[in-house]
Amino acid sequence: MTEVTKNLKLYTGRINPDLAEKIAQHLGVSLGNIKLTTFSNGEIYARYLESVRGSDVFIVQSISGALNEALMELLIMTDAAKRASARSVTAVITHYGYSRQDKKSASREPITAKLVANLLTVAGVDRIIAVDLHQGQIQGFFDIPVNHLTALPIFADYFLAKGIENLCVVSPDVGRAKAAKKLADMLGADLAILAKARPDHNVAEVTNVIGNVEGKACIINDDMIDTAGSIDAAVKALRAQGATAIFICATHGLFSGPAYERIANVEAEEVIVCDTVPVPQEQQTGKIKVITVAPLLAKAVSNVFLEASVSELFDPDFQL
Repeated sequence: MTEVTKNLKLYTGRINPDLAEKIAQHLGVSLGNIKLTTFSNGEIYARYLESVRGSDVFIVQSISGALNEALMELLIMTDAAKRASARSVTAVITHYGYSRQDKKSASREPITAKLVANLLTVAGVDRIIAVDLHQGQIQGFFDIPVNHLTALPIFADYFLAKGIENLCVVSPDVGRAKAAKKLADMLGADLAILAKARPDHNVAEVTNVIGNVEGKACIINDDMIDTAGSIDAAVKALRAQGATAIFICATHGLFSGPAYERIANVEAEEVIVCDTVPVPQEQQTGKIKVITVAPLLAKAVSNVFLEASVSELFDPDFQL
C-alpha cells in the first residue's frame, strides 16, 4: 500500500491577498493557484488550477469591505475545494463579518453571526481560524472546531517597545473589559472602563469614566474601529479627565464612512490596527499605523496542519 503523505495548500480570496502572501512567506510555501472572477451579473466563479485532491486546504479571507461578496467568495471557494476532493478545508477568517449581530437586542431581529456560521458549515468548512471575534461566544455557534486567536500579545509587544511610562489601558465599554484587563496585565498597566451608551447604530455616547486616568498615558483597546465614532467620544472623555496622552489600538480597522476624517481630527497620538482588514496605503500615514498578524496566523496554520497544539497561541506569554 502506498504511504499517504499530508499536503498543505494555502489559498487566498481577493479581499486581503497581501496578508495571505505574508502568511505564505512565514510558512515557507507559495500561495496556491486559483482562478477567481466575477461574471457581469455579479456571480462569483472559482476554479482551482491545480489538484487539491487529498490536500489540507487553508483559505485566507477577510469578510470585510464588500463583505457580502467576500462571504460568497469564501463559500464558493470552499465548495470548489470540497468538490475537488480536498481532504479538509480550514477557513482562515481574519475578520468575521456580521459578527456584531450576535444576539437579539430587540424583537424580530436576526442573529447573523449564527447565520454565517451555518453557511460556512454547510458549504463544507471543517475548521475555523479566526482573529478577535466580536464576542467569544460566537465560537459556540459552530459545531466544528474554532481556533480563536487574539492580537493582544502583538499590541503588548508594540507598546512595550515604545517604553511608555504610567500606562493605563482603557476598555471602551463594559463588554471589552476582560480583554482590556489581559492587555493591562501584559503591560503592567492600570485599568479603566468607559460606560458607553448607543442611542442608535454607529452612534456612541460616553456617560462615565470608571477608574483614574489623570496624568496617565491611556491605551484604548477595542476589537474593531468602524466609523470611529466611539473612539472620538472616548478620547474627549479621557482628555476631560486629565489623560496626558492617548493611544488607540484595535484589531480590525474597518474605517468606513467618516472614519478617516474623524481619526485625522481626534486628539490622540496614534491609532494602531492589524492587517486583518486591508488599509489603503495612502491612509497609512500620520496617526494610523498597521502591524501584521501574519506570524500568528502562520503559526496557527502550521500547528493545525501538523496536528500540534494551538493552545500555546492563546497564552499571553507566547513569543512569535
